[in-house]
Amino acid sequence: MIYSVKGTLTVKELGFAVIECGGVGYGCRTSYNTVAQLGDIGSEAKLYTYLYVREDVVELFGFATLQELSCFKLLISVSGVGPKAATAILSDVTPEKFALLVASGDSKAFTKTKGIGAKTAQRLVLELKDKISSESISGSISSDAAALASIPAEASSSVSEALEALMVLGYSQGEAAPILGKLDPSLSTQELIKETLRLMAAKNMR
Repeated sequence: MIYSVKGTLTVKELGFAVIECGGVGYGCRTSYNTVAQLGDIGSEAKLYTYLYVREDVVELFGFATLQELSCFKLLISVSGVGPKAATAILSDVTPEKFALLVASGDSKAFTKTKGIGAKTAQRLVLELKDKISSESISGSISSDAAALASIPAEASSSVSEALEALMVLGYSQGEAAPILGKLDPSLSTQELIKETLRLMAAKNMR
């Protein structure tokens, strides 16, 4: 399995990039958001990858962040959503926005992506929201998640949505809950997500 590629950026187009590593050029299908984060031709670049294999198709997909890769994997797990549709969605929304839309059940927003109809959008939100909910409900509530219990009822909705959104991005309840529990619960859901991701990144850099 190819986990990531890091090397010289030799091709940069809308939805496609080539990174040369050790004399081998790896062509990666990707989102517009990832392409926008890549540097100039000749600069060093790194993409987290997913090798998509079917009977007649073998394609490598690459993303600038693990969060976007996680969203891609979730999307292609939905019936009727292939890699082309998944990258189209991730070209229109950031991983944080994607997670927020799923957590809040906003299927209509996904229909703005070309090729995504109302039924597919509804199925996407239902399947992924159910998957995240089952993961958080099926197990016993951890001691870390207990930190959320003291949050006032009027603010608990935004915090709960932020927690679900972070789980959509691939973080566990045990990772996200302790940080959310320390933040100002009056912040909006999107602000809570951004601040939690910032603190997680800062923690990992220590």
